Amino acid sequence: MKLGINGLGRIGKLTVWHHVSKRYFSEVVVNIGREVGRSLEDLAAAIERDSSYGRLGTYLHGHKAGRVIEELDNDKGTMRIDGVPVKILRSTRNPREIAWRDNDVKLVVDTTGVFSDPTTDANDGKGALRGHIVAGAEKVILSAPFKIKSKGLQMPADAVTTVMGINDDTYDPARHSVISAASCTTTCLSYMIKPLMETIGAENFLSASMVTVHAATGSQQVLDRLPKTGATDLRKNRSILNNIILTTTGAAKALALVIPEMERIGFIAESVRIPTSTGSLIVLVLNFQDDSDNPIKRSYINSIYREYGQNSPYLVFTEEQNVSSDIVGLPAAAVVIEGSETHTRTASIQVNLQKVKKDCLAPGADALLSVPVTQAVVYGWYDNELGSYTNMLGDLTVQVAEKMI
Repeated sequence: MKLGINGLGRIGKLTVWHHVSKRYFSEVVVNIGREVGRSLEDLAAAIERDSSYGRLGTYLHGHKAGRVIEELDNDKGTMRIDGVPVKILRSTRNPREIAWRDNDVKLVVDTTGVFSDPTTDANDGKGALRGHIVAGAEKVILSAPFKIKSKGLQMPADAVTTVMGINDDTYDPARHSVISAASCTTTCLSYMIKPLMETIGAENFLSASMVTVHAATGSQQVLDRLPKTGATDLRKNRSILNNIILTTTGAAKALALVIPEMERIGFIAESVRIPTSTGSLIVLVLNFQDDSDNPIKRSYINSIYREYGQNSPYLVFTEEQNVSSDIVGLPAAAVVIEGSETHTRTASIQVNLQKVKKDCLAPGADALLSVPVTQAVVYGWYDNELGSYTNMLGDLTVQVAEKMI
């Protein structure tokens, strides 16, 4: 089977790296929709080198490796990357006009970040995710969360959001044609929540909140610039080189699609962008209704993650006292739990039952109820580009491909 990739930005390029290394697909067809530089040599140089991860040859074969991109044909737009045939399409950006059918591509990963609405008609003049299907693809995987722009529209029946190892069993090849691989933050967060929920029980979760301390992304500015007309968030136009920037994340909304039990739990998700190129951190705060005689402790939470990590390739538990650069590129995991920084505190809170429900008590009865609550803080590292998200996306892509054969 051939794999189609739309876009060659951060995730698009690293997706090429991933699938060249895994060699599951016989050929990779990449659509960029325009010429790059002066020739295919310039595009090859962009694929081969990366400021965060070094050279492709080193990634594939270690420090003794030489150049791994060969047999460039500028007219045909073809090359071989470590022996894997790669074809570059440079004529159109609109998904419905991409030559997937002519190139026998039936599975496409859209990494552009532009076409995220699964309800947009395939023939929309600005392009749409479903355009890939009109152009010949049978399945489309989006490397971002779905975003439905029109209020009141529901998620289409043929669309599903999945994270490998969390809810990928909800993907039905007979029904689903557009699949979202969520986001890097949602992927990490789901692996921080799921083990605790399975062990402690969703019914014992009172509330949750998180902050992701996130590396810079391509949507941010290198230097300060004027906001676009009508812009409401002026911070997005400030230099990421010089600032810690408060922003937003859709992780809370996307998490409920992956772990439905989160719908009933009060959850707040915030994001802070920092001046690093990759490597991010989630600080997760959870409140549990607890047992005063046997409260949840740090050692118990760490034991849950340690055991889960022994049975899942996507969760790593460590007490090595990492910094962000330690998790860049490796391991190929959704999250690295920093067990040395797990903290818990149990205390009794006073609940005034009269405020919960008026006239619920007999005259003279004590309105105050003492409830033991444990607050837990868990830290989870994730390489928001290659090490975590792209590897997870690649495994999902192979799983979808296997069910197409």
